[in-house]
Amino acid sequence: MRNAQVSEKAPVGVFVGLATLDVIHRITKAPAENQKITSTAQFVAAGGPAANAAVTFAGLGGSAVLVTALGDDPVADLVRADLAAFGVHVVDAAAGTRRAVPVSAVSVIESTGDRSVVSLDAVNSDASPPPDLADLVDGADVVLVDGHHPLIARAAAGLAAARATTLVVDAGRWKPVMSDLVPVATDMVCSNDFRLPGTGSPQETAAALVRSGVRTVVTTHGGGPVEWWSGGESGSVPVEPVVAVDTLGAGDVFHGAYAYFSTQSESSITERIARSARVAALRCSVVGPRAWLRNLSVAQSRKRER
Repeated sequence: MRNAQVSEKAPVGVFVGLATLDVIHRITKAPAENQKITSTAQFVAAGGPAANAAVTFAGLGGSAVLVTALGDDPVADLVRADLAAFGVHVVDAAAGTRRAVPVSAVSVIESTGDRSVVSLDAVNSDASPPPDLADLVDGADVVLVDGHHPLIARAAAGLAAARATTLVVDAGRWKPVMSDLVPVATDMVCSNDFRLPGTGSPQETAAALVRSGVRTVVTTHGGGPVEWWSGGESGSVPVEPVVAVDTLGAGDVFHGAYAYFSTQSESSITERIARSARVAALRCSVVGPRAWLRNLSVAQSRKRER
């Protein structure tokens, strides 16, 4: 079911990148070498940076399109079904082919909410852009790319730049394709671990990105204040404290919320960050990959009633 009612004027977001099948176990402690343990709960859901961001965008009331490469495989069907259930339209650049769909093995520690992930990514994917990519980008209010499926990422970024559409780059870690994405990005949303080659800190990376022409640079620091640089100004936005019980996908959720709020022209950069941080905090406060969206839907409904 949809998490929010999408109106005729809902913003349209195109999300380009990775979709996985996440198999998630909650555990009391990490297993020792060669040890078997029993989890306290298990979840199966679609994952991946672009996919999670698209789910968040849809949950906030947007119209979300995910451009990825899945192919014809039973695992791909599970991914598509979960995304469709939460309002994401999937455009599969690998339709009609058989390929290995990345499956993520995820462990979440109950006491802290910290997660560990083992997965096959798509940094070196050879998937080509779908034939309707130009039409999809043409109808978008915002485009987000995560650097996976690089041929598609480059094409989408170029199309967004040509149309002067907001292009958000999910910069979780450096990938070779970033060399082509940075010059056309309007917004770089970086993790604390993201580094441009030759830089040694988040601040050095941000300064280099600004010098290269990126309009807005945002750097998250987990539960710490979010730093930003935009329009010749800079600052930080505090993050409301939250009891974290599940941090899986929190960064992706921040990116999806940031993309959504970037479509609201009246919002300032600090408002955009603060709202996105609240959505990410909500995600961290609820166990499981999808249950938090019910709380988000309630919050959005109350907001519309005011």
